[in-house]
Amino acid sequence: MRIAFFVNSIESETPGYTTTALALAAVQRGHSVVYVEPGDFILRPDDGLAVSVAVLPDASYKTPDKLHAALKDAAKQKKTFAISDIDIVFLRNDPSLDVTDRPWAANAGVMFGRLAAERGVIVVNDPDGLGQAQSKLYLQSFPEAVRPATLISRNITEIRAFIDKNSKGCIVKPLQGSGGKNVFHIAKPTDSNLNQIFEAASGAGYLIAQVYIPEAKAGDVRLFLMNGLPLARDGNYAAFRRVPAKGDVRSNIHAAGTARKVKVTDTMLGIAEMVRPKLISDGMFLVGLDIVGDKLLEINVFTPGGLTRLAGMYNTDFATPVIVALEEKRTLRRAYGKTITNSRLATL
Repeated sequence: MRIAFFVNSIESETPGYTTTALALAAVQRGHSVVYVEPGDFILRPDDGLAVSVAVLPDASYKTPDKLHAALKDAAKQKKTFAISDIDIVFLRNDPSLDVTDRPWAANAGVMFGRLAAERGVIVVNDPDGLGQAQSKLYLQSFPEAVRPATLISRNITEIRAFIDKNSKGCIVKPLQGSGGKNVFHIAKPTDSNLNQIFEAASGAGYLIAQVYIPEAKAGDVRLFLMNGLPLARDGNYAAFRRVPAKGDVRSNIHAAGTARKVKVTDTMLGIAEMVRPKLISDGMFLVGLDIVGDKLLEINVFTPGGLTRLAGMYNTDFATPVIVALEEKRTLRRAYGKTITNSRLATL
Protein backbone atom coordinates (compact mmCIF):
# COMPACT_ATOMS: atom_id res chain seq x y z
CA MET A 1 0.00 0.00 0.00
CA ARG A 2 1.03 3.63 -0.33
CA ILE A 3 1.25 5.70 2.88
CA ALA A 4 1.52 9.48 2.78
CA PHE A 5 3.01 11.15 5.85
CA PHE A 6 1.82 14.75 6.19
CA VAL A 7 4.44 16.90 7.98
CA ASN A 8 5.07 20.60 8.62
CA SER A 9 8.08 20.52 6.32
CA ILE A 10 10.40 17.87 4.98
CA GLU A 11 13.34 20.16 5.70
CA SER A 12 12.59 20.11 9.44
CA GLU A 13 12.30 16.31 9.66
CA THR A 14 15.13 14.44 11.40
CA PRO A 15 16.29 10.80 11.57
CA GLY A 16 15.21 10.71 15.22
CA TYR A 17 11.60 11.71 14.66
CA THR A 18 8.80 9.24 15.26
CA THR A 19 7.56 9.89 11.71
CA THR A 20 10.92 8.67 10.38
CA ALA A 21 10.64 5.50 12.47
CA LEU A 22 7.13 4.88 11.13
CA ALA A 23 8.25 5.48 7.55
CA LEU A 24 11.18 3.09 8.00
CA ALA A 25 8.90 0.38 9.41
CA ALA A 26 6.50 0.85 6.48
CA VAL A 27 9.24 0.58 3.87
CA GLN A 28 10.70 -2.48 5.56
CA ARG A 29 7.27 -4.14 5.32
CA GLY A 30 7.20 -3.52 1.58
CA HIS A 31 5.01 -0.43 1.42
CA SER A 32 5.49 2.68 -0.68
CA VAL A 33 6.08 5.83 1.37
CA VAL A 34 5.59 9.44 0.30
CA TYR A 35 5.80 12.70 2.23
CA VAL A 36 3.36 15.60 1.92
CA GLU A 37 3.73 19.22 3.06
CA PRO A 38 0.96 21.79 3.71
CA GLY A 39 1.22 23.40 0.26
CA ASP A 40 1.08 20.15 -1.70
CA PHE A 41 -2.67 19.58 -2.16
CA ILE A 42 -4.47 20.42 -5.41
CA LEU A 43 -8.26 20.58 -5.75
CA ARG A 44 -9.05 20.73 -9.47
CA PRO A 45 -12.11 22.24 -11.24
CA ASP A 46 -13.61 18.77 -11.73
CA ASP A 47 -13.44 18.29 -7.93
CA GLY A 48 -10.57 15.85 -8.30
CA LEU A 49 -8.08 15.95 -5.44
CA ALA A 50 -4.40 15.51 -6.19
CA VAL A 51 -1.27 15.85 -4.14
CA SER A 52 2.36 16.64 -4.89
CA VAL A 53 4.62 14.31 -2.94
CA ALA A 54 8.23 13.41 -2.23
CA VAL A 55 8.50 9.73 -3.10
CA LEU A 56 10.96 7.62 -1.14
CA PRO A 57 12.81 5.41 -3.64
CA ASP A 58 12.28 1.68 -3.20
CA ALA A 59 15.30 0.47 -1.25
CA SER A 60 16.17 -1.70 1.72
CA TYR A 61 16.89 1.11 4.18
CA LYS A 62 18.62 -0.27 7.24
CA THR A 63 18.73 2.87 9.37
CA PRO A 64 16.68 6.05 9.88
CA ASP A 65 19.67 8.09 8.69
CA LYS A 66 19.69 6.34 5.30
CA LEU A 67 15.96 6.88 4.90
CA HIS A 68 16.22 10.52 5.96
CA ALA A 69 19.01 11.18 3.42
CA ALA A 70 16.90 9.59 0.67
CA LEU A 71 13.92 11.73 1.69
CA LYS A 72 15.97 14.92 1.38
CA ASP A 73 16.92 13.96 -2.17
CA ALA A 74 13.36 12.95 -3.06
CA ALA A 75 12.04 16.33 -1.93
CA LYS A 76 14.02 18.04 -4.70
CA GLN A 77 11.77 16.57 -7.37
CA LYS A 78 8.22 15.93 -6.28
CA LYS A 79 5.67 13.89 -8.20
CA THR A 80 1.92 14.43 -8.45
CA PHE A 81 -0.57 11.68 -7.62
CA ALA A 82 -4.34 11.52 -7.66
CA ILE A 83 -5.51 11.11 -4.09
CA SER A 84 -7.02 7.77 -5.12
CA ASP A 85 -3.45 6.50 -5.57
CA ILE A 86 -2.86 7.00 -1.84
CA ASP A 87 -4.17 4.35 0.56
CA ILE A 88 -3.49 6.12 3.85
CA VAL A 89 -2.78 9.71 4.81
CA PHE A 90 -1.09 9.90 8.21
CA LEU A 91 -1.42 13.45 9.57
CA ARG A 92 1.80 14.09 11.52
CA ASN A 93 2.11 17.88 11.57
CA ASP A 94 2.09 20.24 14.54
CA PRO A 95 -0.29 23.13 13.68
CA SER A 96 1.11 25.35 16.44
CA LEU A 97 4.46 25.56 14.62
CA ASP A 98 2.79 27.26 11.67
CA VAL A 99 0.31 29.56 13.42
CA THR A 100 2.61 32.59 13.51
CA ASP A 101 4.66 32.48 10.32
CA ARG A 102 2.41 30.39 8.06
CA PRO A 103 -1.15 30.59 9.39
CA TRP A 104 -2.49 29.25 6.09
CA ALA A 105 -0.57 26.01 6.73
CA ALA A 106 -1.79 25.36 10.28
CA ASN A 107 -5.17 23.92 9.21
CA ALA A 108 -4.15 22.45 5.85
CA GLY A 109 -3.91 18.87 7.15
CA VAL A 110 -7.37 18.98 8.71
CA MET A 111 -9.00 20.69 5.71
CA PHE A 112 -7.52 18.54 2.98
CA GLY A 113 -7.57 15.47 5.19
CA ARG A 114 -11.36 15.80 5.25
CA LEU A 115 -11.45 15.97 1.46
CA ALA A 116 -9.23 12.90 1.19
CA ALA A 117 -11.41 10.97 3.64
CA GLU A 118 -14.53 11.90 1.68
CA ARG A 119 -12.90 10.32 -1.37
CA GLY A 120 -12.26 7.03 0.39
CA VAL A 121 -8.69 7.50 1.59
CA ILE A 122 -8.04 6.35 5.16
CA VAL A 123 -6.92 9.40 7.15
CA VAL A 124 -5.44 9.12 10.64
CA ASN A 125 -5.88 10.65 13.04
CA ASP A 126 -9.38 11.46 11.82
CA PRO A 127 -9.38 15.08 10.56
CA ASP A 128 -12.74 15.91 12.13
CA GLY A 129 -11.42 14.74 15.49
CA LEU A 130 -8.24 16.74 15.00
CA GLY A 131 -10.34 19.77 14.16
CA GLN A 132 -11.76 19.61 17.70
CA ALA A 133 -8.29 19.26 19.20
CA GLN A 134 -6.39 22.18 17.72
CA SER A 135 -5.76 23.71 21.12
CA LYS A 136 -5.25 22.48 24.67
CA LEU A 137 -8.93 23.22 25.25
CA TYR A 138 -9.49 19.68 23.96
CA LEU A 139 -8.46 18.31 27.34
CA GLN A 140 -11.49 19.99 28.96
CA SER A 141 -13.82 17.64 27.05
CA PHE A 142 -12.54 14.64 29.02
CA PRO A 143 -13.81 13.54 32.45
CA GLU A 144 -13.06 15.96 35.28
CA ALA A 145 -11.68 13.11 37.38
CA VAL A 146 -8.59 12.73 35.18
CA ARG A 147 -7.59 16.37 34.71
CA PRO A 148 -6.32 19.06 37.11
CA ALA A 149 -8.46 22.06 38.05
CA THR A 150 -8.05 24.50 35.17
CA LEU A 151 -8.90 28.10 34.32
CA ILE A 152 -8.77 29.38 30.74
CA SER A 153 -8.82 33.16 30.38
CA ARG A 154 -7.02 36.30 29.21
CA ASN A 155 -8.18 38.20 32.28
CA ILE A 156 -5.24 38.76 34.62
CA THR A 157 -7.54 39.43 37.57
CA GLU A 158 -9.26 36.07 37.07
CA ILE A 159 -5.92 34.28 36.81
CA ARG A 160 -4.55 36.00 39.92
CA ALA A 161 -7.66 34.96 41.86
CA PHE A 162 -7.28 31.37 40.65
CA ILE A 163 -3.65 31.27 41.74
CA ASP A 164 -4.61 32.76 45.10
CA LYS A 165 -7.07 29.91 45.73
CA ASN A 166 -4.45 27.21 45.12
CA SER A 167 -1.80 27.04 47.80
CA LYS A 168 0.37 24.69 45.75
CA GLY A 169 0.72 27.25 42.97
CA CYS A 170 -0.18 26.98 39.31
CA ILE A 171 1.25 26.30 35.90
CA VAL A 172 0.49 29.02 33.36
CA LYS A 173 0.92 28.39 29.63
CA PRO A 174 -0.60 29.41 26.29
CA LEU A 175 -3.78 27.70 25.11
CA GLN A 176 -2.09 27.29 21.73
CA GLY A 177 1.44 25.97 21.71
CA SER A 178 3.72 22.98 22.05
CA GLY A 179 7.24 21.96 22.99
CA GLY A 180 7.15 23.58 26.42
CA LYS A 181 7.33 27.14 25.09
CA ASN A 182 6.20 29.85 27.54
CA VAL A 183 5.32 27.44 30.36
CA PHE A 184 5.73 28.94 33.82
CA HIS A 185 5.31 27.78 37.41
CA ILE A 186 3.81 30.53 39.58
CA ALA A 187 3.99 29.81 43.30
CA LYS A 188 1.80 32.70 44.50
CA PRO A 189 -0.10 35.64 42.99
CA THR A 190 2.39 38.12 44.46
CA ASP A 191 5.33 36.77 42.42
CA SER A 192 7.29 39.84 41.37
CA ASN A 193 7.63 38.77 37.75
CA LEU A 194 3.98 37.81 37.29
CA ASN A 195 3.20 40.64 34.89
CA GLN A 196 6.16 39.72 32.68
CA ILE A 197 5.03 36.11 32.69
CA PHE A 198 1.51 37.12 31.64
CA GLU A 199 2.91 39.28 28.87
CA ALA A 200 5.15 36.51 27.52
CA ALA A 201 2.61 33.70 27.76
CA SER A 202 -0.44 35.62 26.56
CA GLY A 203 1.14 36.81 23.32
CA ALA A 204 -0.33 33.77 21.57
CA GLY A 205 -3.85 34.39 22.91
CA TYR A 206 -5.68 32.71 25.77
CA LEU A 207 -3.87 31.36 28.81
CA ILE A 208 -4.33 28.13 30.71
CA ALA A 209 -3.80 28.17 34.46
CA GLN A 210 -3.62 24.68 35.96
CA VAL A 211 -3.22 23.67 39.58
CA TYR A 212 0.39 22.65 40.12
CA ILE A 213 0.86 18.95 40.87
CA PRO A 214 3.88 18.41 43.15
CA GLU A 215 4.69 15.07 41.49
CA ALA A 216 5.63 17.10 38.40
CA LYS A 217 9.04 17.67 39.98
CA ALA A 218 9.85 14.10 38.96
CA GLY A 219 8.58 14.76 35.42
CA ASP A 220 5.60 13.49 33.50
CA VAL A 221 4.96 10.16 31.79
CA ARG A 222 4.27 9.93 28.05
CA LEU A 223 2.10 6.87 27.40
CA PHE A 224 1.20 5.98 23.82
CA LEU A 225 -2.26 4.73 22.93
CA MET A 226 -3.15 3.08 19.62
CA ASN A 227 -6.76 2.39 18.66
CA GLY A 228 -7.69 3.63 22.13
CA LEU A 229 -5.52 1.11 24.00
CA PRO A 230 -2.01 1.33 25.50
CA LEU A 231 0.56 0.47 22.84
CA ALA A 232 2.57 -2.52 24.01
CA ARG A 233 4.92 -5.09 22.51
CA ASP A 234 7.08 -7.89 23.88
CA GLY A 235 5.83 -7.19 27.39
CA ASN A 236 6.80 -3.52 27.25
CA TYR A 237 4.50 -0.51 27.19
CA ALA A 238 5.36 2.35 24.87
CA ALA A 239 5.91 4.76 27.74
CA PHE A 240 8.71 6.80 29.24
CA ARG A 241 9.21 9.39 31.93
CA ARG A 242 10.22 12.87 30.80
CA VAL A 243 12.35 14.42 33.54
CA PRO A 244 12.77 18.22 33.55
CA ALA A 245 16.18 19.82 33.59
CA LYS A 246 17.30 21.13 36.98
CA GLY A 247 15.42 24.28 37.86
CA ASP A 248 12.99 23.90 34.96
CA VAL A 249 9.28 23.14 35.28
CA ARG A 250 9.05 21.78 31.74
CA SER A 251 9.70 18.11 31.03
CA ASN A 252 9.48 18.38 27.23
CA ILE A 253 12.45 16.77 25.51
CA HIS A 254 12.72 19.85 23.26
CA ALA A 255 13.09 21.92 26.44
CA ALA A 256 16.15 19.96 27.69
CA GLY A 257 14.16 17.30 29.51
CA THR A 258 15.54 13.76 29.56
CA ALA A 259 13.80 10.45 28.91
CA ARG A 260 13.95 7.49 31.27
CA LYS A 261 12.31 4.12 31.58
CA VAL A 262 9.11 4.00 33.58
CA LYS A 263 6.92 1.35 35.15
CA VAL A 264 3.37 1.80 33.90
CA THR A 265 1.07 1.70 36.92
CA ASP A 266 -2.56 0.75 37.37
CA THR A 267 -3.28 4.46 37.89
CA MET A 268 -1.86 5.29 34.46
CA LEU A 269 -3.80 2.45 32.86
CA GLY A 270 -6.93 3.65 34.63
CA ILE A 271 -6.51 7.12 33.11
CA ALA A 272 -6.03 5.55 29.68
CA GLU A 273 -9.23 3.55 30.14
CA MET A 274 -11.13 6.65 31.25
CA VAL A 275 -10.22 8.62 28.12
CA ARG A 276 -10.54 5.68 25.72
CA PRO A 277 -14.24 6.12 24.79
CA LYS A 278 -13.85 9.70 23.61
CA LEU A 279 -10.58 9.04 21.80
CA ILE A 280 -12.27 6.22 19.90
CA SER A 281 -15.33 8.37 19.20
CA ASP A 282 -13.05 11.11 17.83
CA GLY A 283 -11.08 8.73 15.59
CA MET A 284 -7.77 9.22 17.41
CA PHE A 285 -5.62 6.37 16.12
CA LEU A 286 -2.25 7.22 17.69
CA VAL A 287 -1.95 9.60 20.66
CA GLY A 288 0.38 10.37 23.53
CA LEU A 289 -1.00 10.90 27.04
CA ASP A 290 1.09 13.13 29.32
CA ILE A 291 0.42 12.02 32.90
CA VAL A 292 1.55 13.41 36.27
CA GLY A 293 0.45 11.58 39.40
CA ASP A 294 -3.19 10.66 38.88
CA LYS A 295 -3.91 13.49 36.42
CA LEU A 296 -3.70 13.95 32.68
CA LEU A 297 -1.93 17.17 31.72
CA GLU A 298 -2.16 16.96 27.94
CA ILE A 299 -3.23 14.68 25.10
CA ASN A 300 -0.93 14.94 22.10
CA VAL A 301 -3.02 13.93 19.10
CA PHE A 302 -1.06 15.59 16.29
CA THR A 303 2.59 14.55 16.57
CA PRO A 304 3.15 12.35 19.63
CA GLY A 305 6.88 11.73 19.61
CA GLY A 306 9.23 9.30 21.30
CA LEU A 307 8.92 5.95 19.49
CA THR A 308 12.53 6.13 18.31
CA ARG A 309 13.71 6.87 21.84
CA LEU A 310 11.56 4.02 23.18
CA ALA A 311 13.04 1.55 20.71
CA GLY A 312 16.51 2.10 22.14
CA MET A 313 15.30 2.31 25.72
CA TYR A 314 13.45 -1.02 25.75
CA ASN A 315 15.10 -2.71 22.76
CA THR A 316 11.58 -2.96 21.32
CA ASP A 317 10.25 -1.90 17.93
CA PHE A 318 7.02 -0.02 18.59
CA ALA A 319 6.75 1.44 15.08
CA THR A 320 6.00 -1.83 13.28
CA PRO A 321 2.76 -2.55 15.22
CA VAL A 322 1.52 0.86 14.13
CA ILE A 323 2.09 -0.02 10.46
CA VAL A 324 0.50 -3.44 10.97
CA ALA A 325 -2.59 -1.72 12.37
CA LEU A 326 -2.75 0.48 9.26
CA GLU A 327 -2.55 -2.62 7.07
CA GLU A 328 -5.54 -4.05 8.91
CA LYS A 329 -7.48 -0.84 8.33
CA ARG A 330 -6.82 -1.03 4.61
CA THR A 331 -8.10 -4.63 4.58
CA LEU A 332 -11.29 -3.47 6.30
CA ARG A 333 -11.73 -0.55 3.91
CA ARG A 334 -11.46 -2.88 0.92
CA ALA A 335 -13.99 -5.24 2.46
CA TYR A 336 -16.53 -2.65 3.63
CA GLY A 337 -15.88 0.32 1.37
CA LYS A 338 -17.17 3.59 2.80
CA THR A 339 -19.94 1.91 4.80
CA ILE A 340 -17.59 2.29 7.77
CA THR A 341 -16.84 5.96 8.36
CA ASN A 342 -13.28 7.20 8.45
CA SER A 343 -13.58 8.20 12.13
CA ARG A 344 -14.71 4.70 13.07
CA LEU A 345 -12.16 2.94 10.88
CA ALA A 346 -9.40 5.08 12.36
CA THR A 347 -9.66 3.30 15.71
CA LEU A 348 -10.76 -0.20 14.69
